[in-house]
Amino acid sequence: MALVAFLRGVNVGGHRTFRPSTLARELSGFDVVNVGAAGTLVVGKPVSRARLRAELLRKLPFKTEVLLCNGGDLTRLATDHPFGAAPTRPDIVRFVSILLKARHVRPSMPVAFPPDGQWLLRVIAAEKQFVFGEYRRQMKAIGYLGQIDRLFGVPATTRNWNTIMAVVRVLNGDSAKRR
Repeated sequence: MALVAFLRGVNVGGHRTFRPSTLARELSGFDVVNVGAAGTLVVGKPVSRARLRAELLRKLPFKTEVLLCNGGDLTRLATDHPFGAAPTRPDIVRFVSILLKARHVRPSMPVAFPPDGQWLLRVIAAEKQFVFGEYRRQMKAIGYLGQIDRLFGVPATTRNWNTIMAVVRVLNGDSAKRR
């Protein structure tokens, strides 16, 4: 079963920078494919979560949190169309936040930030360790992503829905195009 690793808070704003493609090459024994620049790695060979987390932390030049999920969970989410069938507008970005662990207590959905006036970010659903939402293409909207940690009570890292779909393509065997 493939695992997907999401590194939290790397290559953002010039902080904790590194080359995920180099890390993927260093972990080639695990059949690792890098997706994008934000620290998203698909691990093709079977490995325990503990060993993978330890290897990633050992190879990184800084401390960060490693959030893991089963590749099959992402593949299933993509086929379930969590955002519905309607196309997105050009000024809206769909995202998935991956929680460190699934939370059984969930806030009522949807949740909008700011709570009054026009929303800049809204959380529309949550399933297991995944939180689905949208934000407007405005600089202030990104600042609200940190609210997801507080809302669910555990650390989270966020990826654009397009990145999740790229991960699913790798999981479905299209890794040659991603390397």
